[in-house]
Amino acid sequence: MVKSALIVVDMLNDFIDEKGALYCGETAKDIVPFVRRRLEAHRQAGSLVIFLQDAHAEDDLEFEKFPKHCVAGTRGSRIIDELTPYDGEHVLPKTRYSGFYGTDLEKILAAFGPEEVEVVGVCTSICVMDTVGGLANRDYRTTVPAAGVADFDAEAHRFALQRMERLYGARIQ
Repeated sequence: MVKSALIVVDMLNDFIDEKGALYCGETAKDIVPFVRRRLEAHRQAGSLVIFLQDAHAEDDLEFEKFPKHCVAGTRGSRIIDELTPYDGEHVLPKTRYSGFYGTDLEKILAAFGPEEVEVVGVCTSICVMDTVGGLANRDYRTTVPAAGVADFDAEAHRFALQRMERLYGARIQ
């Protein structure tokens, strides 16, 4: 059992690098130092650390909605160098918005039993919000620091923060 967990959502080259296939903009680059500080704090506290990694097949139907991005095994799908996972930290490839869909996230959280889960990453209105919704559905106390999430759509970002707070009960800091 651990006191807390940190879930780092899709801090990947295709989203964070300005040359990435689905670059989320300057706001995404701007959260990197904050996410790195939170990651280090959680590591020092002995928290459970989980990285979610968008990893699509070449012909994923999601590419009908968004440009082709984060194809499994490509540079675009890799976690940015500034946040390289340590040995023993969980990296969960995912093919859908929620970190729970088709991954071992639920099993890992159940095995470690964190009292609190903090979520950082991109995009606030898509993968972050859907993962936080999954945490709420499983009764995890969740914190989402506003300085640790970003979106390519400022209005959707604000809506997602409100929804996570009001509907999912997440504490927005």
